[in-house]
Amino acid sequence: MPFLQRSKAISRRNFLRGASLTLALPWMESIPTFAAETGKRLASAVSDNVPVRFGCIFFSNGVEPAHWWANKTKAGMEIGPGLSPMAPYTNDFTFIRGLFNQQAADHDSAHMGRTANLLSGAWVSKDQRIIEVGETMDQIMAKQIGKQTLLPSLVVGIEPTELRLEDGLSMIYGSNISWSTDTKPTMKEIYPARVFDLLIGGGNRELDQSVLDEVLEDANYLKNRIAYADKQKLGDYLDSIRDIETRIENASKENRLEGWRPAISEPNMERPADALPQNIPDHMKLMLDLIVLAFQMNKTRIATCMLNNDLSQMNFGFLEDVQGSLHLDLTHNGRNPELEAMYLKTNQFHCEQFAYMLERMKNIDEGGQSLLDNSMMLFCSNFFDGDLHQADHMPYLLAGKGGGTLNPGKVLDFLGEDISNRRACSLYLSLMDRMGVQVAQFGDTTRRLNVI
Repeated sequence: MPFLQRSKAISRRNFLRGASLTLALPWMESIPTFAAETGKRLASAVSDNVPVRFGCIFFSNGVEPAHWWANKTKAGMEIGPGLSPMAPYTNDFTFIRGLFNQQAADHDSAHMGRTANLLSGAWVSKDQRIIEVGETMDQIMAKQIGKQTLLPSLVVGIEPTELRLEDGLSMIYGSNISWSTDTKPTMKEIYPARVFDLLIGGGNRELDQSVLDEVLEDANYLKNRIAYADKQKLGDYLDSIRDIETRIENASKENRLEGWRPAISEPNMERPADALPQNIPDHMKLMLDLIVLAFQMNKTRIATCMLNNDLSQMNFGFLEDVQGSLHLDLTHNGRNPELEAMYLKTNQFHCEQFAYMLERMKNIDEGGQSLLDNSMMLFCSNFFDGDLHQADHMPYLLAGKGGGTLNPGKVLDFLGEDISNRRACSLYLSLMDRMGVQVAQFGDTTRRLNVI
């Protein structure tokens, strides 16, 4: 018996054919979340080609500039001390120098105006009453290709979202690099157990086709009994139901013999403990492991991870020869040699995390190619010299082969070129192209960056 009383029944299929509405009722926004939390093992679409994955691993407050460099040599790539953990992987990544976001460089707020727009190149609102920046490239991709997987994207981090003011602006800007719309961050998950449940399923409620039939029947009952404005909202709700139906249909294709299939169908790691990890290195590795798991099981093809927030209060006392100073204090060091040396240690630590992830991805075979070969992993920060808040260029490493569309092991230096050739958004356009998402313009450019 449906939840709502009805005057007559209607075919779900006929109803879906006739629906053409566009916005979402607030109470209906829980439906996609409900889908993600259920114990039903929804599988993603099966295609003949191995999919390309995109990930962005962010560390805050820039780099110690004297030690962050790379040179191409006949023997390969020579890298600076800040990058030393990446030495075994110089053939797996490209070092990119000179790219920047003009709107970030022009902003009055050295921090809030240069973090939220990292992946969009958009202007960060200076009005305290308005949260506004710009939709990020990961979420543009998620909206176009995210229906092919259980989760459109995976957004994770280590530190919680902060709501205090900094430079007169909300720290929500410094806590999020992924934005679903100009005004709405894609809130990150910091609990590893919740990420695991999101990927694998959890909770006590079962989502199956009969539940969808009932929900759609309720929607049909409502459509002739609500105001015109609410009918517009109802449409987007029905779109979300179509998405869930597509994922259920995809799940039924898991046993197909033809086409590409994920290397594993069940998790190859244990569910993390419910509590938030108190050990920072363990916490970071867990989150990176979960991204790898999500890619390996084809639960998503798009992920972002913030290793720390901007103006991070993370304590790096766990590192040898680092005297328990906060990350913020080490990066804003006033050229104090002792603090600079510890700042270098934090850069190396962040590189260690990225190197750990690359090693894991290199060891996962996908039919003659590795998971890393079929991915594009961006490692970056919101500005270059952390002490100077230097926003005229940003540090970037781009790892992986993008399914054969990238040739890593290069050093690309755009710093001396015309500004029009130094747009970070040109890089993002190039990466979106390789994910099968083509847009004419993004951020402040229409030009693609040659990263082959």
